[in-house]
Amino acid sequence: MEHIDFSLVDWSRAQFALTALYHWIFVPLTLGLSFIVAFMETLYVKTGNPEWKRITKFWMTLFGINFAIGVATGIILEFQFGANWSNYSWFVGDIFGAPLAIEGIMAFFLESTFIAVMFFGWKKVSKSFHLLSTWLVAIGSNLSALWILVANGWMQYPTGMKFNPDTVRNEMVNFWEVLFSPVAINKFLHSVSQGYVLASIFVIGVSAWYLLKEREQFLAMRSILVAGVFGLLSILFVILTGDGSARTVAKYQPMKFAAMENLYVGQQNAPLAAIGILHKDNAEGEHKKEDFLFKIEIPNMLSYMAFLDANAYVPGIKDLVHGNPQHNILSYKERSEKGRIAIASLAEYKNAKKAGNDSLSAAALKRFEENYPHFGYGYYANRDVHELVPSVPTSFYSFRIMVGLGFHFLALFIVVLWLTLKNKIESKRFILYTALWTIPFGYLASMLGWVVAEVGRQPWVIQDILPTIAAVSQIKTSSVQMTFGLFMIIFTGLLIAEIKIMTTQIKKGPATEGLSTIH
Repeated sequence: MEHIDFSLVDWSRAQFALTALYHWIFVPLTLGLSFIVAFMETLYVKTGNPEWKRITKFWMTLFGINFAIGVATGIILEFQFGANWSNYSWFVGDIFGAPLAIEGIMAFFLESTFIAVMFFGWKKVSKSFHLLSTWLVAIGSNLSALWILVANGWMQYPTGMKFNPDTVRNEMVNFWEVLFSPVAINKFLHSVSQGYVLASIFVIGVSAWYLLKEREQFLAMRSILVAGVFGLLSILFVILTGDGSARTVAKYQPMKFAAMENLYVGQQNAPLAAIGILHKDNAEGEHKKEDFLFKIEIPNMLSYMAFLDANAYVPGIKDLVHGNPQHNILSYKERSEKGRIAIASLAEYKNAKKAGNDSLSAAALKRFEENYPHFGYGYYANRDVHELVPSVPTSFYSFRIMVGLGFHFLALFIVVLWLTLKNKIESKRFILYTALWTIPFGYLASMLGWVVAEVGRQPWVIQDILPTIAAVSQIKTSSVQMTFGLFMIIFTGLLIAEIKIMTTQIKKGPATEGLSTIH
C-alpha cells in the first residue's frame, strides 16, 4: 500500500461529503412535508372547508420547490460511485446496486407518476383520487429513502453476502438479510422520523413568522396544530430509534461507539459523559487519546445504553487498538495480520487456479475464508493501526449537540402545542421568534446525525471489509479538485436559488382560490 495517493483519497472523500451534505439539506424536508401536506388535504376532503385546500396548496408549493432541487442533487450524488469510487462499485456493486435499482424502478417512478396529478390534477380528477395521489407521493418519497438507507446500512454492517474469489466481488446471497438488517431498519426509521421533525419545525417556524407579521392567522394556527402534533409524535420516535441506534452501533461498530463517547479504556458500569470538553492527551504511548477538561457524568448509563445492562463491559479505543484478551478482543495489529493473510491467500488462490493446481488453490481458499472477516485490516498491515481510529472530537461533539438540539425540539413542540390549544400563542412573541429561529437548528441537527454516522465509521467504506484507501478510482487528483470546485459552485447556487424562491413564496403567501399557481 506504499503507492496510496492520500491527496486523491482526501479530495474524493471531501467531494462526496460536499455533495451528500448538500443533498441532505433537501431530503428530510421532502420526507416530512409530503406527509404534512397529505394530512392537510385529508382534512380538506373530510371537512369540505376551502381554507384547508388553500393551506394544502401553499405547503404543497414549498414541497414542490424543495423536491425538484433535491432530485437534481441526488442524481449527481449517485454518479460519483462510478466516477470517484469505482473500486468500491466493482467490489460490492452486485449488492449495493440492488437497493439503488429498486429505488429507481419502484419508489421514484411511484412518486414521479403521481406528483403530476398532485400538482396539476385539482380540477381534472376527483377529490378522492387527488388525495390518493398526494398520499402515494408521500409514500413514494419515503420508499426512496428506504432503499437508499438500506444501502447505507449495509455499508455500516455488511450482511447477506458472500465473497466470490473468482470474480473478486461480493455477491448477494440473501436479499432479506440485507433489507431487514437491524442496522438498516434502525437507520431508516431514525432518519425518516428525523425528517418529519425537521418538516414540522419548518412549518411551525414559517407559521410563527406569519403570526409575528399578523398575516394569515387561520393558516398559521391550523398549520402549527397539524405540524405540532406530527412533530411531537416524530421527536418521541426519534428518541426511541436513537436509543436503538446506540445499541446497534455498540454491537456492530464498537470503535465508532467508543469515539462517540470518548471512551479510551473500556470498563464495566461505564458512565455516560452527558456534557464534556475535550483536550488532547499527549502522554507517551497514548495515541489519539482525548482527555476531559470538564464533564458531567451519569453513572452506569453508558453500559446500560449500549447493552441494556448497567454492569456490562463497554470496550474503549485502547481495547480495540491494542486488544483485550480477557474480553476476547483482538488487537488491530492481530486483525491487520489476519487481513494480510486473507489478501495474500486470495492472490495465491488466483495464481494456483490459473496454473490448474487444485490442491494448492483449495488450501489458499480455505486460508482466505478463515481470515476474510479481517480482510480490510490487511491494507493497514504495514501502517500505523491508529489510523483506524476516527476523529474523536468530531464524533463526540457532533453527537452531543445533535442530542441537545433534539431535546430542544421536544420542548418546543410541547410548548407550541399547549399555547395553540389555549389560543395564547399569538401573543407569545418570544416563543414565536424561538420557533422561527429553530428552523436552521433543525437542519444542523440533521447534518450532525450524518457526521456522527459517517465520520465515526472512518476509515471504512464497508465496515471491516473495504477501507477508503482501497475504494477510490485511479484518477488524477486534479480532476477531483476541479469537479469539487464545480460542484461547490453549482450546489451553492442551487441552495441560494432554493432559499430565494422559498422565501419569496412565503412572503407572497398562499394564493386565493382561483388565483393559485397550482391547478
